[in-house]
Amino acid sequence: MSSPAEEMSLSELREEIEDIDRELVELIARRTYVAGTVAEVKAQQDLPTTDESQEARVMERAGENAETFGVDANLVKAIFRLLIELNKVEQRESR
Repeated sequence: MSSPAEEMSLSELREEIEDIDRELVELIARRTYVAGTVAEVKAQQDLPTTDESQEARVMERAGENAETFGVDANLVKAIFRLLIELNKVEQRESR
């Protein structure tokens, strides 16, 4: 039985990575849009920008999802910290 690396050429593998990268950016854009909507709701309800308990839940889920998919949990959590910080900056700027 041959491995996927033997079945796909380097250029095909790189195209696959390009597709995945595009999907990742699309997902980040979707997440940012929804987070922006959350910011609007927080502003309407006069709630603080930062919700540490929600951030902790997001980080816990990120770690659990990383383990489910066999990805380094610390790496995934670092990415989510960046996403959370991005959203917090945008929420502060929109107020």
